[in-house]
Amino acid sequence: MAVTSYTQEFTTPIAPSRMFKALILDSHNLMPKIVPQGIKSIEFLQGNGGAGSIKQTNFTEGGHLKYLKHRIDAVDAENLVCKYTLIESDVIFDKIEFVDYEVKFEATDNGGCVCKMTSEYHTRAGVELKEEDIKQGKDKAMGLYKVVEEYLSVNPGVYC
Repeated sequence: MAVTSYTQEFTTPIAPSRMFKALILDSHNLMPKIVPQGIKSIEFLQGNGGAGSIKQTNFTEGGHLKYLKHRIDAVDAENLVCKYTLIESDVIFDKIEFVDYEVKFEATDNGGCVCKMTSEYHTRAGVELKEEDIKQGKDKAMGLYKVVEEYLSVNPGVYC
């Protein structure tokens, strides 16, 4: 099994605690509300959002994916860090065994934050993962961050 790592960052004027609450702690409620054209629902199959919980994201009809399942490995609300693992999907698991993620929200001098995401793709034996193989997923993740940023900008009293 080979491991391919990628790191992405994006800067936002939104405070790190608000981004963490929206994207990590309450994403199961927020995402279907602000992205109904793409995300049908997010539900906990096990647990309630803490370490060991299993969360399933169900996508709307006609999309590339039907669902994703993530296991939450660690949630550190004090340091604004979350670690989770993509453990199941209806599409990508012909090449990948699982994907580990770490998301951090770090304060910037202007009151906003830098969102840093590290992804480790654990591929099946003999499979070489190329940048274009995961580009669509990375682009969608960044798109969701931007949608949340816009929502929080327009709703300054939410997730304070």
